[in-house]
Amino acid sequence: MNSSTPAAASPTPPSALPPDDALREELHNEVHARPAARIRLPVLIVFVAVLNEGVSREQECEHLRRLPGQDALTPEQMRGNFLRLRFEGYTLKWERHTEFTRYSIVQPLPEATGLGTSEPELLDALVTPPGWLREIPGRTVAAIKMVMLQADLPDQNPAAQAALMGPAQRWFGGRTVVASQLGGGHSWALTDFHLRPSGFERMLVITPPDTSETRAGRISQRLFEIETYRLMALRGLPAVKALAPMLTQAEAQLATITAQLENKSTSEQELLDQLISLAARVERATAENTYRFAATRAYDAVVTQRIAELREKPIPGTQTIGEFMQRRLSPAMATVAASAQRLASLSERVSRTSALLRTRVDIVTEAQNQQLLAKLTRGQELQLQLQTTVEGLSIAAISYYVISLLLYIAKGAKAAGLPIQPEMAAGALVPLVLWVVWRTTRRIHERLNAPPKAP
Repeated sequence: MNSSTPAAASPTPPSALPPDDALREELHNEVHARPAARIRLPVLIVFVAVLNEGVSREQECEHLRRLPGQDALTPEQMRGNFLRLRFEGYTLKWERHTEFTRYSIVQPLPEATGLGTSEPELLDALVTPPGWLREIPGRTVAAIKMVMLQADLPDQNPAAQAALMGPAQRWFGGRTVVASQLGGGHSWALTDFHLRPSGFERMLVITPPDTSETRAGRISQRLFEIETYRLMALRGLPAVKALAPMLTQAEAQLATITAQLENKSTSEQELLDQLISLAARVERATAENTYRFAATRAYDAVVTQRIAELREKPIPGTQTIGEFMQRRLSPAMATVAASAQRLASLSERVSRTSALLRTRVDIVTEAQNQQLLAKLTRGQELQLQLQTTVEGLSIAAISYYVISLLLYIAKGAKAAGLPIQPEMAAGALVPLVLWVVWRTTRRIHERLNAPPKAP
């Protein structure tokens, strides 16, 4: 057989499993959806995260097409919400999340930007086209310039560590920095959490020469995620501050309504109107802020997890990144959590007050129904008495007419020659007529009131 002739494709072996669930492959591959980058040191990483509300994937694709050689890029290639573009000398990573999109540019470290410099300029050597960063669709939420260097790290000797901290601090322009030994001491990470006029923060990572490219990628990804999710978590704080006056006013109004409900100084209709208005305001605030509160909790949980993954050790004379972050982030997160609980508690109290008012209205309605029932019962009794009186008069009237008829019959018989005294005969028949009429009336009543016969 000629070696150039392709071998026949072997048939696919039959599956030993039941048919796959429709989402099995998608869910299985989710663990590989955003692989960590392999970064060769030394390197400059320019990271930008923008809010993508109102920004479509097509708009982001159109912006990425402006990069060299990306004219054929299509939105279909971005359906996985992750894309890594490779260029000559640098790479760009695009990641779309629920509320924000991240862009990471990994390029060689410019000259004269190492530890021997003081606050070196890093954007002059940016490899992307002029204005490309500025025109990214969306609103900036985080922007970081990270430099990753290789150097021999001192052991756990405080004097040796201080000797390295001097040049590292000068790299930040002499500002106070927070610094950590990562992974128990295999790398150093430093930052001052300060926004420069360019809108960027700065981070410096120092690793030993034997640091692998995958470890460098993981370090950068964790540090970027900590800062991005910190800022996203803090987006709940302005919402809480805007909500606080409404919560205070609503709680005071609910206390007033409850007091009015207790002392019965206000009508049920007026209380109901006030309570409906208050409940509508509370439900509106709940609908407007529930997602923000839930997102804040989720982002804060990610920050806490990523800090734990750093496995920090302190450097003498500085705070660790985790300590600095939690001391400033924790009060804000506690404020958001307390406000969320306060809003939920207010909603529950409004519901309980509504139940109390409904009970009061039910009691009043029941009393009114009792009074109406008593009036109906009294009316029926009066009607029965009137009916009895009318029946008695009816018996007398019917008896009178019957006796009159008998009197006329007796007079006719006398005129015909019968020896009858009409008046005496009619008088003698009066008791009998009365009894017959009364008895006939009773039978009619018994027949009307008798229970229906079973078929």
